[in-house]
Amino acid sequence: MIEYGHFIGGRRVKGGSGREGDVFQPMTGEVRARVAFASKAEVAAAVENAKAAQPAWATTNPQRRARVLMKFLELANRDYDKLADCLAREHGKTIADSKGDIQRGLEVVEFACGIPHLMKGEYTEGAGPGIDIYSMRQPLGVVAGITPFNFPAMIPLWKCAPAIACGNAFILKPSERDPGVPLMLAELMIEAGLPPGVLNVVNGDKEAVDAILDHPDIQAIGFVGSTPIAEYIYGRGCASGKRVQCFGGAKNHMIVMPDADMDQAVDALVGAGYGSAGERCMAVSVAVPVGQKAAEALVEKLIPRVESLKIGPSTSTDADFGPLVTAAHLKRVKDYVALGIKEGAKLKVDGRDFKMQGYEKGFYMSGCLFDEVKPDMRIYKEEIFGPVLSVVR
Repeated sequence: MIEYGHFIGGRRVKGGSGREGDVFQPMTGEVRARVAFASKAEVAAAVENAKAAQPAWATTNPQRRARVLMKFLELANRDYDKLADCLAREHGKTIADSKGDIQRGLEVVEFACGIPHLMKGEYTEGAGPGIDIYSMRQPLGVVAGITPFNFPAMIPLWKCAPAIACGNAFILKPSERDPGVPLMLAELMIEAGLPPGVLNVVNGDKEAVDAILDHPDIQAIGFVGSTPIAEYIYGRGCASGKRVQCFGGAKNHMIVMPDADMDQAVDALVGAGYGSAGERCMAVSVAVPVGQKAAEALVEKLIPRVESLKIGPSTSTDADFGPLVTAAHLKRVKDYVALGIKEGAKLKVDGRDFKMQGYEKGFYMSGCLFDEVKPDMRIYKEEIFGPVLSVVR
């Protein structure tokens, strides 16, 4: 059994709160690891450690900071397969999808390698009578990121790479559902030459989040997750005087015009709606064909495509998608499907009873397709975050 603690001061440390949670392997349904939940005191210790490390890092010139990120890219590519395997086993997405998750994060690190130019201020001579204007870009100090389960490599790298490149120290609170990859990324940063304390990782639940939101030495917070939690973090963080950026949930629509190439539209909908089991904030979960003729043609082509989706374990090389992240989330998605039927939507494809042979305890379901969904239905208004596509006529 793997034991996940925290990463503070350049090394892994055991949790001391006495509280912990299960990390599942979705494709088998087994508990893969236990993860420690940080107390308020443990978060404070991580912040104090980061605060001590940040001034020296801020005075390191941007070229040297960029070189650390360049080395990190080299090391991440060296360990690409290892990172993807861990990500697939803890999240449930396929290996190919996991590699895409990592790659999107590394592209942000590549962008952050240009920090010597990006950090340059501006100067305007003669902006007014006897007035010259100049700007300077300076690090804030200790900043933090609170990231979701669905992209455990990409979103932590979105948050930490630019912040670190700018000379900040960073506290990362990743999702407790799949903490393995964020801890591995932190180790690679240290191997790349990042000074201990500049990137600390604290695992945990609401107690750790609240400790981050309330800590006076954390100057800014970035968050990605559900809309209710985004609103909570934004409100509490701003009330503590922090800069806060929160990305919430989404209900993305694809409008299908009457003259659209229906085969191409179906290809796009299947990839965008069912990829990664629909656990993407940018998943297209609603199709809006314009006119009854377009709707009939679209649904007629969608049904066999959704029925033929290939579901497999996370290690499969040819599956369209793998299992959902936890049994609780699987139940939540199935409950939404049942709610849609109750609300009067027509379920054209029902994937709730799918069982994966040899993986009967895994968190699997196949694709679901609703037709004639109405705007006042909850399945239309709320983010389902699963392999469910709704057609609104």
